[in-house]
Amino acid sequence: MKRLLPLALLIVAPLAGSAQDSDSDRKVTVHGSVQVDALFPEEDAAIGTEKYKEKFLGNVYANAGLFSKYVDAGLRVEYLQHPLPGFERDFKGWGIPNFYATGKYKGFQLTAGDFYEQFGSGFILRTYEERALGIDNSIRGGRLKVDALPGFRFTVLGGLQRRYWDWTINSRLYGADVEWDMQQHIRRLREHDISWTWGVSWVAKHQAYKESDRIYTIQGDDFAYLRLPKTVSAFDFRTQFYKGGLNVLAEVALKGNDPSFDNNYTFRNGSAVMLSASYSQSGWSAQVQAKRSEDMSFRSRRSQEGISAFINNMPAFAYQHTYSLAAMYPYATQAAPGEWALQGNFAYTFKRRTALGGKYGTKLRLNVSYIRGIDREGEWKTGNTALYGTDGQKTRFFGWGPLYYTDLNLQFEKKFSRVFSLNAMYMYQRYNKTVIEGEGGMINANIAVAEGKFRCSDKVTLRTELQYLATKQDKGDWAYGLVEVSILPYLMVGASDQWNCGNVKGQREHYYMFNVTGNYRNNRLMLGYGRTRAGYNCSGGVCRYVPATRGFQLSYNYNF
Repeated sequence: MKRLLPLALLIVAPLAGSAQDSDSDRKVTVHGSVQVDALFPEEDAAIGTEKYKEKFLGNVYANAGLFSKYVDAGLRVEYLQHPLPGFERDFKGWGIPNFYATGKYKGFQLTAGDFYEQFGSGFILRTYEERALGIDNSIRGGRLKVDALPGFRFTVLGGLQRRYWDWTINSRLYGADVEWDMQQHIRRLREHDISWTWGVSWVAKHQAYKESDRIYTIQGDDFAYLRLPKTVSAFDFRTQFYKGGLNVLAEVALKGNDPSFDNNYTFRNGSAVMLSASYSQSGWSAQVQAKRSEDMSFRSRRSQEGISAFINNMPAFAYQHTYSLAAMYPYATQAAPGEWALQGNFAYTFKRRTALGGKYGTKLRLNVSYIRGIDREGEWKTGNTALYGTDGQKTRFFGWGPLYYTDLNLQFEKKFSRVFSLNAMYMYQRYNKTVIEGEGGMINANIAVAEGKFRCSDKVTLRTELQYLATKQDKGDWAYGLVEVSILPYLMVGASDQWNCGNVKGQREHYYMFNVTGNYRNNRLMLGYGRTRAGYNCSGGVCRYVPATRGFQLSYNYNF
């Protein structure tokens, strides 16, 4: 790190001062950032921390980009030689894994290097970066985007997918996408203020094989290797209708048979169907969504485990909570076995100066998530070698399997006076820990949250949180409290404690945390000390296990 950080700054700092203010055609702007997340770990047997050889663990990123009317270019430096706990083994490394150049001219955009892309909702292609999870599945190659014809958008791409510090030439990705805005060509739609879009996408992976890549199965008394398809294609069809406050999206994805570790090397086609509708007016909004997916795990490396090398992303139809105890049991999408997922939310604002709205108004929000497995002829289990080389288990489209996850939460937001406001939430949750984590049975939890904000002055605000999770399963009840003082615009000080007060084994540990955060211009620095419990960090239906830690924490961000 001592050698790389100055290198990163040498790359970034000169660029920060190189922006030109000439005429608009020649103007060049520079944007970038530096991010450092570090832990100085201490061993703590009571909470089960790992044993550390290093005195410092940290993830360091520095990126810079030049932007102009016709050309953009950028790069990112990463130092992950001593990464924070919980990342996969191959995450470790350092170098310049991302660089690109993009040319733009009259509706044409050509990119060479590393880039991210998403077709539709991401059912067959979504490459993105999520540093908290350790995900960066960018594509290194070329991409052409065309937006020169009114109402039409085209994208074609090809390249190698990143998996940490490896871009294997044995697996290549290709894709194409076209979208048509009907209202650009149909006058009646424009007259009625209707926006209606259709889209079609195609993605293919081509994976060459070596002798060591063969997958063997038992046939009678002999071993035989599977003849795996070298090329697998996937297609996505979608349409979105919008008028006034009504928004309707329908999407269907189909994937060819793709034997992989995730689906027990079965030769079964994958599919996903989604329907989403929402409506909003002044003061209220509602949304309902339904999705059925089966065998939609789509990786550039079919024998890969963990959370890397995914070409696509199946979004989780579950509310993503930010309160600590509400987020203790997050849902991870079951892409390979498949799922039926239903989600709905309703929000209403009681107007000011009404009986329920009071002086400042009142906001209520109801969120419901209900997710089950699909109906199949046997129990799903990853690693079932009896299924290797078969067409997999038979399923019924409209049949439901075991319950995976339920979340019903009601949120309340109310400003009581000029200086005091309150947010409260009640949540009922059922979490199938066996399905999502591998063992643990069904967890039933009731969670209550209260968050209060008191404005002491124009610059000083006091924020408090009280949370309680009640369950008879897993580790029992939890309580959480937080006190935080912010002094605008520079300083924030906080202290919190998460207490496993109902642990049936008597291990009622406290997970305390103290932190100070400072902001000055484009700099943000956080210093903290305390314990972090073991658990899952999730985003978009993808989860990473984070082990328990104790020690000093540092987080620094600089943007320009």
